[in-house]
Amino acid sequence: MLEAGQKAPEFSLPDKDGNIVSLADFKGQKVVLYFYPRDSTAGCTRQAVAFAGLYDEFVKKNAVVIGISKDSQASHQKFAEKNGLPFILLSDTELEAIQAYGVWQEKKLYGKVSMGVVRSSFVIDEEGVLEQVRYKVKPDTNAKEILDSL
Repeated sequence: MLEAGQKAPEFSLPDKDGNIVSLADFKGQKVVLYFYPRDSTAGCTRQAVAFAGLYDEFVKKNAVVIGISKDSQASHQKFAEKNGLPFILLSDTELEAIQAYGVWQEKKLYGKVSMGVVRSSFVIDEEGVLEQVRYKVKPDTNAKEILDSL
């Protein structure tokens, strides 16, 4: 698992429109990076809508918000349009960033064990260093907690 003070793992992934977005693109800005299990599920929608509702506040603090899941670009496009999401959603179908950030973990649901994305968030400083590392965050409070900490 990653810890604050470490260099943030680099990534280059497609957004909902097929443009490749890299962490290096945001040097000089704070990056709020959050990983979530799946588009259009109840918790993931609440989390995304919370980030969208606070988006202008993040922008005022010179912070970019990026959501990553293993969903396809087409799924991200529908999810963003349906919920009016103003921030970047990246598709990590090969689990590159998901594994690099340590969010691909064993999960238990109704006694069944499987691998999946653990809802997590990271704040990366202007130089690409992890400022905050939060695993197993709550969808309803994550955005506000991150904003308040900036």
